[in-house]
Amino acid sequence: MFFAQYYLDCLSQASYMIADETTGRAVVVDPRRDVSEYLADAEAHGFTVVGVINTHFHADFVAGHLEMAAETGAWIGYGSRAETEYPIRKLSEGETISLGGVALTIMETPGHTPESISVLVYEHGEDTVPYGVLTGDALFIGDVGRPDLLASVGVTAEELGAMLHDSVQNKLMGLPDEVRVFPAHGAGSACGRNLSAEKQSTIGEQRATNYACAPMPQADFVALVTAGQAAAPGYFVYDAILNRRERPLYDPAAAPRPLSVGDFVGLRASGAVVVDARDPQEFAAGHLRGSVNVPADGRFAEQAGTVLPADTDLLVIAPENREEEIVTRLARIGFDRVAGHLRSPDDALAALPEEVTPAGRLTAAQVRAALTGDSAPVVIDVRNCGERGELGFIDGALHIALGELPRRLDEIPRDRPLVLHCASGHRSSIAASLLRHHGFTDVSDILGGYAAWALPHTPTAA
Repeated sequence: MFFAQYYLDCLSQASYMIADETTGRAVVVDPRRDVSEYLADAEAHGFTVVGVINTHFHADFVAGHLEMAAETGAWIGYGSRAETEYPIRKLSEGETISLGGVALTIMETPGHTPESISVLVYEHGEDTVPYGVLTGDALFIGDVGRPDLLASVGVTAEELGAMLHDSVQNKLMGLPDEVRVFPAHGAGSACGRNLSAEKQSTIGEQRATNYACAPMPQADFVALVTAGQAAAPGYFVYDAILNRRERPLYDPAAAPRPLSVGDFVGLRASGAVVVDARDPQEFAAGHLRGSVNVPADGRFAEQAGTVLPADTDLLVIAPENREEEIVTRLARIGFDRVAGHLRSPDDALAALPEEVTPAGRLTAAQVRAALTGDSAPVVIDVRNCGERGELGFIDGALHIALGELPRRLDEIPRDRPLVLHCASGHRSSIAASLLRHHGFTDVSDILGGYAAWALPHTPTAA
């Protein structure tokens, strides 16, 4: 058996290829949209990809099932409850897919979404204990898939939670301890709450350490897995719907279009949104007025999908020689409307001095002083609830998590100075730039975030 895990750090997303080395038949599970790595591996090993399985309708990225099928002629498989605009093979409980000696058996594990499945992997068809189980978003290492995402229209979190209870506690925990667990996501993903950074585990380890795998009544389980979930990024519903649809294929050969300063300015004036992927400090030193700062070095795709609209043309300002990377990472979440990029941002900024503005960044000491002044700013905490509960918070701060910010702008006063903070200063730069983009004028963020604020300090003598 050939078994490979492909892990994408930016989205904390795992995909898999399983093949029988004797027959050369292979299946890819939960592929991302840029499929060249799977195709290269298949070619290098002499495999024929005969099937592509999505464990569910993913909400955090656009899956590469259509691209894989177009390149290989493979069938596309989903759980039996899935409905799509393109032809699919509906996979039912207990169905076995033979690759030769290697076999895959379907286990329906709804709860994260109604159509969710897990895939049991048998190294030899006659084995009584599976080599492993690909759990999709039903079971993570240290957590389970959240049942409250809006990907499942017409099904409540409580209904999904009840399904998830059965899937996890009865079906998955019914497997032998030695079965390896291979989830679709790891630490950092918004598809769960307490995901581990480990890439694989075993049923036995999860039975002993995963809070959601401890035996408990259904009502207790549902209450536990629905409590304290962070706001889902705004693009999740968009991607969940897109994954059901017949959509344009991703074309890796379509390089991002370099724009002249004049063309860039013209598109910007026509309503295109500028996404500046430079470091927050570089952005703060000078950026095009109204640009939204989403740093490339971080969870770029997820954070871009959180604050940028999916239905608007985008203009990219990227760190040096990273334009193609930024466009690819946007494409992974279905943000294909990139009108172009600036080849040399520094030269462009120099050519537009009247359009360049700095961003206010304050030290924790400066904020403390401002809060005691006559025109005290409104402090806005853009961290998630769990961070506030675990680490503490600034008294009197307005709490609006970054994932909720685009839809809660009306709650923010426009007649007072604003100071935003996150944990370290990364997300607060994104949030502050979004507010400026929407016309808020006196906006700063705290250098070093709450970590800097929480450091011991000595009050200045009067």
